Amino acid sequence: MSHHDKHIISQLRALVGTPSVSSTDPSWDQGNRAVIELLAGWLSALGFRTEIMDVSPDGQKANLIATLGSGPGGLVLAGHTDTVPFDEGRWRSDPLQLTERDQRLYGLGSTDMKGFFPIAIAAARAFVDKPLQQPLIILATADEESSMDGARALAAAGRPRARAAIIGEPTSLNPVRLHKGIMMEAIEVTGLAGHSSNPALGVNALDVMHELMSEMMQFRHQLATEHANSAFEVAFPTLNLGCIHGGDSPNRICGRCELHFDLLLTPSAAAAGVREQLQQRLQTLAHARGARIALRSLVEPVPPFEQPANSELVRLAEKLTGHSALAVGFATEAPFLQAMGMETIVMGPGSIDRAHQPDEYLELSQIQPCVDLLQSCIAHYCL
Repeated sequence: MSHHDKHIISQLRALVGTPSVSSTDPSWDQGNRAVIELLAGWLSALGFRTEIMDVSPDGQKANLIATLGSGPGGLVLAGHTDTVPFDEGRWRSDPLQLTERDQRLYGLGSTDMKGFFPIAIAAARAFVDKPLQQPLIILATADEESSMDGARALAAAGRPRARAAIIGEPTSLNPVRLHKGIMMEAIEVTGLAGHSSNPALGVNALDVMHELMSEMMQFRHQLATEHANSAFEVAFPTLNLGCIHGGDSPNRICGRCELHFDLLLTPSAAAAGVREQLQQRLQTLAHARGARIALRSLVEPVPPFEQPANSELVRLAEKLTGHSALAVGFATEAPFLQAMGMETIVMGPGSIDRAHQPDEYLELSQIQPCVDLLQSCIAHYCL
């Protein structure tokens, strides 16, 4: 293994070992400040101008904008510093300790997506002593896995600005120019508690939830029928019933139950007022069952993303990789960067199939090809 690779792995080890879970569940949610400060230190040492932007009032959630060179235009290499929660008991090794085996680097966030940062820094290192005509910006954000508040804060501030942006989410180094939008929602059913010996004494929120889930599955089928899009591997909107909580005792009529779910929407579904359609279905059920049903957003929706196929960045990425740009079923921060006027694609090391699950890993074989690919993009936009 080269000194170059060892340095990348050493930095990734430090990032994986610095917990930064973000979650809509407060019991899991953490800040990312320590990760941001690690990256800022490394990039400052290379000569980047670094700015830390507080995202939360206490500063524990933050973004980093690190800039090499100056002037209009240039290239942004972007990624998020947070991870999803994890089930430690299902991992073969400590998820917060980078472990190398079978030519893979195992650890929480190794592929989604802390692994991108040491690779981007390694790519940037070759340009530190070169006269850049346009700036190279490395951008690190907070809370992509939950609220996307980091990207929203950047869009609200209108910075950074550049000609192009590459978001290094795991795509196996294939360029992505189209992805679905996402909604994360909660449905709360409020019934009437009572003694279980007489069902007529109450309204069982779990019984109502049972009917509600059947309604949701019918709605799922409707969306798939009306809003299919063959550009995506999963060619229709997906509705995932994620978690459910309700009741407090087996001998009490359940008075309250809550369901959390997400919707990944094709562009036509996102434009069709899906939330309003679902709200109408829920209120019809609430009226029929004598219960209160409330729909609320867990986070603000993320719109679908599309970068035109004939744009400069897409054509460059296709030429460099030899692969046509793809559509993917997951959501990213791309719409927020694109809204600031940058041509944007998603392209990074590792596979999304390894993300959000035990024994997440990044293949060692992805590291040098990613360094080479990013250096070609930096040369195109910054020299």
